[in-house]
Amino acid sequence: MVLSVLRQVCRSLCVVAFAAAVAACSGPSKPVPKELGANIGLIGVKSAWTAQVGPLDATTQAHVVGAQVLLSSANGTVTALQGETGRVVWQLGVGAPLVSGVGGDGQTFAVVSEAGELIALSSDKVLWRQRMGALSLTTPLVAGARVFTLSADRTVTAFDAASGQRLWQMQRTSDPLVLGQAGVLMAVGDTLVVGVAGRLLGLNPLNGAARWEVPVAVSRGTNEVERLVDLVAGVSRLQSNVCVRSYQAAVACVDASKGALLWNKAAAGMTGLAGDSEYVFGTEADSKLMAWSRSSGERVWVSETLRWRGLGTPLVAGQTLVVGDSSGLLHFLSRTDGAPMDRASTDGSSIVGAPVLVGKTLIAVTQKGGVFAFRPE
Repeated sequence: MVLSVLRQVCRSLCVVAFAAAVAACSGPSKPVPKELGANIGLIGVKSAWTAQVGPLDATTQAHVVGAQVLLSSANGTVTALQGETGRVVWQLGVGAPLVSGVGGDGQTFAVVSEAGELIALSSDKVLWRQRMGALSLTTPLVAGARVFTLSADRTVTAFDAASGQRLWQMQRTSDPLVLGQAGVLMAVGDTLVVGVAGRLLGLNPLNGAARWEVPVAVSRGTNEVERLVDLVAGVSRLQSNVCVRSYQAAVACVDASKGALLWNKAAAGMTGLAGDSEYVFGTEADSKLMAWSRSSGERVWVSETLRWRGLGTPLVAGQTLVVGDSSGLLHFLSRTDGAPMDRASTDGSSIVGAPVLVGKTLIAVTQKGGVFAFRPE
């Protein structure tokens, strides 16, 4: 089963890559990123510390627990760093290459190996291992003495956090292709919220029973690639207001307390969202930055300043929007209109996942495994 799903994932990635290659050969040359010009340095971003944790999988997301930031490297090491100083709090090798981020509640942590094995650990030892039956690129969720996983074949599984016993499983029919990206898996109150294909589901975490289901995007197109509508990791949540992106199809906000769609807008992005009480932010496939009204979904502004720079999932930090690009630069922009304010460099490799905040320290990680912390003046 693991190999079957691995082949599905690889097929997905290969078909997408092939389609891109055909388009590149038959169409115009690859777009050139916009020139950045001189850095205006309105914020005065200063380096706080740096660290190295080993090369990271492209789907890895840094995970903040209290004052620590946790990272899983592709070589099988889980590292917890003190957010303010970069000091290694603990580090543990699990003996297998890892493909997911680290999920954890401060006591129990969980990761997924390349072979489709769920591994639970504490700060000093591996607690248990469980074969999942399918690969998962989504960071496990540890909550309520359970570990929840979302597999590439869209199976949601709950495990007992202490023993690793499988408690329940919910599976939907899988499409021929699956997306090689992390999906949506989170807790909102006493509801487990997951993305399955183009739908957001609210499940009872005790038994997996469906409480509600909201369609975000409908599968359309003439081929399997065009019909991909998976929801991608990177969710903007404000209490029960949850805003998500469907891959290259739509951006939507849902009331997760009722399972009600608030609004839905067409959008062609591939990465997750950020937001605050007023706005929801995201990047399109061509690296246009966009802001939508959180209440209505109406477009507030569009910025083409960073077009074609391979932008990732943004982060809102006060009055600033922070986003990394494929060249390892962090861009600081005004949240009100997208105007450039500052930028900072890392190690030249792509920024992985969204930047995170630990207190007043902004932390970004790169595909080479560099961890870079900054503090605005």
